Amino acid sequence: MRTYAEVSKTVRQAGLLNRTRWFYALVGGVLALGFAGCITGFLLLGDSWFQLLIAGALGILFTQVAFLAHEAAHRQILTTGPANDRLARVLGTAIVGMSYSWWDSKHTRHHANPNRVEKDPDIAVDTISFLAEDATRATGLQKLITRYQGWAFFPLLTLEGLNLHYQSVRYLVSPGKVKGRWLELGMLTARFAVVLVPVFWLLPLGMAFAFLGVQLAVFGVYMGASFAPNHKGMPVIARDAKLDFFSKQVRTSRNIAGGWWATWLMGGLNYQIEHHLFPSMPRPHLAAARRIVRDVCRIEDVPYTETSLWRSYGIVIAYLNRVGLAARDPFECPIIAQYRRG
Repeated sequence: MRTYAEVSKTVRQAGLLNRTRWFYALVGGVLALGFAGCITGFLLLGDSWFQLLIAGALGILFTQVAFLAHEAAHRQILTTGPANDRLARVLGTAIVGMSYSWWDSKHTRHHANPNRVEKDPDIAVDTISFLAEDATRATGLQKLITRYQGWAFFPLLTLEGLNLHYQSVRYLVSPGKVKGRWLELGMLTARFAVVLVPVFWLLPLGMAFAFLGVQLAVFGVYMGASFAPNHKGMPVIARDAKLDFFSKQVRTSRNIAGGWWATWLMGGLNYQIEHHLFPSMPRPHLAAARRIVRDVCRIEDVPYTETSLWRSYGIVIAYLNRVGLAARDPFECPIIAQYRRG
């Protein structure tokens, strides 16, 4: 805790936790113009397969809004917590079409225990297995996918947009207490009506389905390609392992090099290490925090991982393929053997 306390003090003294409303107002304005352009283009193009370009652009814009919702949820944009929560719910639920309550519960647990077995929901088995022990339990179609899941990862991301909408609705209609259940169900209903009614009203049926498919595919791939490099292929922490906060967050996170263009492309997720150390830090200050954290890691001999975007994808694919070996022959899987030796 001493290391983190010292870094935190330096960051605060540098003013890197101060709000940057001007930046987020600019981003919001640019995105609003983007949506206005897409709506105008949609109406002017009419019955034309060029509409698929509009669909792709919408997939990109919805992802960029999701980045803003993520930042609002982390208290990066507005001054107070409740104001940020309201903004995150509007951006994430009413515009993007994802349940804020579902995402917030899941993401909070991830930040508390990144890559920790049985505690980080982001490494829990879904279609993809992120742990070799999960891969050994795969059966049927899932086992077939798991065997080659590294190569299948990006093609499967074309379905991730649909999956995010499905998981949101599933969570909101599930039994038990759900904060903001009816408000979010109302927001999702209105959002899908606003998006789907014009598409299916103004376009031929086949073109409408193609439009929706392209929009969801671009959204899913963009979201997955932005979040996957952050932790996949980084060290996995045993459930009962003891690590201090600073080491835990740095060792399990990966930064993406590229500077300003990577920051715009990934909504600040390229500075994943700094984001995990200081979740409420606004996007424009992450680059400055990176210099501070790197120096401390060098002094304290804590591994600081940063690589190119393309290299990170190669690492993710290779890691998933290694895990997938367990679904082929668990008795010869080197990762399973490593778990057993540990």
